[in-house]
Amino acid sequence: MDQPARDVLITGVGLVSSLGEGVETHVSRLAAAEGVQPTLEEVAPTRHFVHPLPPVDWSLQIPKKGDQRQMETWQKLGVYAAGLALADAEVAPDEATRARVDMIVAAGGGERDPGVDALVMARARGQDDPRPIMNELLSSELRPTLFLAQLSNLMAGNISIVHKVTGSSRTFMGEESAGISAVQVASARIRAGQSRICLVGGAFSADRKDLLVNYELGGFLLEGDWRPVPSRGGDGSGFVPGSAGAFLVLEDAEHAAARGATAYGRLRFVAGDRGPRGDARLAERLGRLIDESAAGDDELLILSGATGLAAETAAELELLRQRFPQAALRTYGSALGHAMEAQFPMGVALAAIHLSMGRLPAPAAGGEERPAEFAPAQALVTGVGHVRGEGVALVEAIEPR
Repeated sequence: MDQPARDVLITGVGLVSSLGEGVETHVSRLAAAEGVQPTLEEVAPTRHFVHPLPPVDWSLQIPKKGDQRQMETWQKLGVYAAGLALADAEVAPDEATRARVDMIVAAGGGERDPGVDALVMARARGQDDPRPIMNELLSSELRPTLFLAQLSNLMAGNISIVHKVTGSSRTFMGEESAGISAVQVASARIRAGQSRICLVGGAFSADRKDLLVNYELGGFLLEGDWRPVPSRGGDGSGFVPGSAGAFLVLEDAEHAAARGATAYGRLRFVAGDRGPRGDARLAERLGRLIDESAAGDDELLILSGATGLAAETAAELELLRQRFPQAALRTYGSALGHAMEAQFPMGVALAAIHLSMGRLPAPAAGGEERPAEFAPAQALVTGVGHVRGEGVALVEAIEPR
């Protein structure tokens, strides 16, 4: 006999972004009366903007200096945010308790060695056949541990080591789609009774020269002056990378009640998809996911993870405005930037904390987002990847935290 689906509650949130760290900091910064004021920094080599990390005392969540030294920034950011989420959910730090916590992580690959990259390009320049010199340098100059440090599942491994989370572990790769799938699978496992409590999220370091060059070569980065996501079009199309770590503790309602945990909100629905985007296919797929969520227009907060790429952003925002004319539509990338694997978990985290406090984020500067003053009862989170992948989540408010 089939068991009824379990309620999935969000009982812990760990957030680090250019706005700062923690729940209260993000709610305060996003509700500023003068409108959201993003933190921006221009970086070499592409001379584009990023939303940088604030100063972080890593030792608060990663006490051992040895652990810190062997992690790159993207790993430290994920381990730190995961620690914040576990502490926020008041999951006891003893090994017996944490051994029952499952984990699903969305992560990209590790960082390159820019010194070796520069050396290879300099030596290979002007060679009729650069392959021999490239092979020689790559075999002699790269440190033996570099490729080990690039493994995407090292973030999960380091979370297990530092925070003693040793239940089942899964790592998803695939940029924005990885974050969508991580939350979707974690929610589905809890709803089906396959997991009672799960740590899920991702992290992204925007200040990586190798990634910035890749995005620039692909024509994805915002050119010229910064502007909020809804107003990026034409020559102003593109995204601004944002460093972020976002982790959630999800658990079924019975498990949360048994340990006396309070919840930010109920994760009612999560789904993702991917496919061709031409001929209005993107709007069709995203519209179907929204229909499946059963979100209503009354007292609805929409947190769009739109990138700022003109065609995709215009299609998404037009669909959302048509479907939900009374909703408070907010593009959180205007304040936080675009955080790839962490983008969708960040949106779900922001939805949960705003619902729990009965507050709306302020509109982004520029006038494209209208003011609203109701206490939201539901939050619809959308994610549309810069190349592929779409996702939708619906979070419901419950009793005040």
